[in-house]
Amino acid sequence: MNRAGTPFPEHVAEQAVHWLIEMQDAPLTPAQQAAWQQWLQAHGDHRRAWDHIQSVNQRLGKVAAPLAHATLNAPRAPARRRALKALLLLAMAGATGTVLRQQAILPPLTADYRSPVGQRRTVRLGDGSQLQLNTGSAVDIRFDAQQRQVHLLDGEIMLTAANAALPVQVLTRDGRIDLTSGRLNVRQVGNGTRLALFSGAARVVPGQGPARSVQGAGQALLDPLQLSPLTALDANSGAWVDGMLVASHLRLADFLAELGRYRHGHLECDRQVADLKISGSYPVGDTEKVLDLLERSMPVRVRRFTRYWVSVEARA
Repeated sequence: MNRAGTPFPEHVAEQAVHWLIEMQDAPLTPAQQAAWQQWLQAHGDHRRAWDHIQSVNQRLGKVAAPLAHATLNAPRAPARRRALKALLLLAMAGATGTVLRQQAILPPLTADYRSPVGQRRTVRLGDGSQLQLNTGSAVDIRFDAQQRQVHLLDGEIMLTAANAALPVQVLTRDGRIDLTSGRLNVRQVGNGTRLALFSGAARVVPGQGPARSVQGAGQALLDPLQLSPLTALDANSGAWVDGMLVASHLRLADFLAELGRYRHGHLECDRQVADLKISGSYPVGDTEKVLDLLERSMPVRVRRFTRYWVSVEARA
């Protein structure tokens, strides 16, 4: 958040933090310096975020709190980098718990269950239902005699509901999905909540619109006003559960946007190669291997400016 109170996009704040940490670890190489300048000039939000992160870093250096002192003065190691990143992102969001909650940063950090970026997690619920969390996801759980409730705070889940008198209620920012039994994938995206029903039946209740019942296999987009018409499941629906990213004539830019969910930092696709089509199944557990494979199978090269800033460009 900037001084005027306007929130930065989450990905811009994270990119600014990554560049600051890189500069603190060692002087940038000429290639890294050029990449940083390119990022800085690409959008007005980047310049605002960069100016703000520098002032945040200066203020943290003056803070006497044990957390800030220990993080800023710890040896330069991966753990120190992770701690510094978390501290800076929290500071970027604002100093109070109210601001942190408004920016959707504090709830995932305090969630009942979380899965870090690049990892997946399986949770067995009290009634025998199974919940799987995809990369960078967080949920709160409320299961008792009166309710079976999963609150999706961030990311994506696969729910396999056990038969019971009470449906499992999946709460999202756009509405609620009631699943009595069956298998359901739910993912929060920029323009709504994407749901994919693999089996069973569900009742979908938009935040401000009429409820709708769906059954059988299909996928749709939920926003606060409505649920879109159900369409056929695509090739990648639920593939993450098996650790795979499946593409079927997918634009390279869209493929890299999906792959980028499973790694830290920024994965960029140059406009010259953005419309290339890609098909196949790729392991999300080793994104570096996937990038190497792209270089061997497509007319692209992968430029690694830093560990956190990678660009896929046209091969010279």
